[in-house]
Amino acid sequence: MNEALILGAAYLIDRVVGDPRGLTHPVVIIGWWISRLETVIRARVKKEEHLKRAGLLFPLLIVTGSYAAVWLIVWVAAWIHPLLGWCVSAWFISTTIATKGLADAGLDIAKHLLAGDFAQARRSLSMVVGRDTEHLDESEICRGAVETVAENIVDAIVSPLIYAAIGGAPLAMAYRAANTLDSMVGYKNEKYLNLGWASARFDDVLNYIPARLTALLLVLASQLANLDYRQCWAMIRRDAHLHPSPNSGLPEAGVAGALGVQLGGLNFYQGVPSNRARMGDPLRPLSSGDIQATVRLMYLVSLLCLLICMAIAFMLG
Repeated sequence: MNEALILGAAYLIDRVVGDPRGLTHPVVIIGWWISRLETVIRARVKKEEHLKRAGLLFPLLIVTGSYAAVWLIVWVAAWIHPLLGWCVSAWFISTTIATKGLADAGLDIAKHLLAGDFAQARRSLSMVVGRDTEHLDESEICRGAVETVAENIVDAIVSPLIYAAIGGAPLAMAYRAANTLDSMVGYKNEKYLNLGWASARFDDVLNYIPARLTALLLVLASQLANLDYRQCWAMIRRDAHLHPSPNSGLPEAGVAGALGVQLGGLNFYQGVPSNRARMGDPLRPLSSGDIQATVRLMYLVSLLCLLICMAIAFMLG
């Protein structure tokens, strides 16, 4: 019972508080250690072929280190007083979830679009995507925002909730460490192709089951939101595999189907064009309302997932 209540409290903390400024976020600390480890590895490993083996150190040290650190802090807090241990656990889990941050980012872009301030909308979008945003029109700004919210439903909400339900705050933070590794070194470019391969693969494995649960929850959420749940399921089956990620295509294709829009297409990264597979049918242009609808879907999926994960935590506890 306690673990289920802790999970519910963590979700509420994130929904209400999010990531308050002025507090050192655990992900910032994890990111610092990742940067330090990369510096040490590159200083000692000079041959490119040896970087692939060295890349195993990232998940080995960063993920296990994150798990151990949080486990120890929670244990000490619980030793002082059980209630303190529960509060610390809830806070740690809340830092691995990003429902409020994801919603705020998407709705901020939508707000600027509704006000006709495309320049500010582009700047807001540039804070959450890697693509070039300077010359995007309204439809492309909306596409970037919808894709970002949809894709992050898995790694910002569903995955950490699942791992928190199974293994509490330590396992949730271990997952967040793995996901941070992927975002920092898991690129398939010349710099990180060898050094970051283990981090990228590990993140794919950890998100495999949560991504498929997300797809099912999206269908249910689409029905609850009076969106096209049949097309949501149809696009997941038809288009999800087209995405370069084994996991990200599932929520993106599902959202595209539910909204009746097409996601994917031509992006530019530092001026270099990159064609992303198209998912969904272009039944109409995207608008700011699609960003708001995607945020509503994200909230519904998060609530459905929370109920499932609280049940899991209750049974395991």
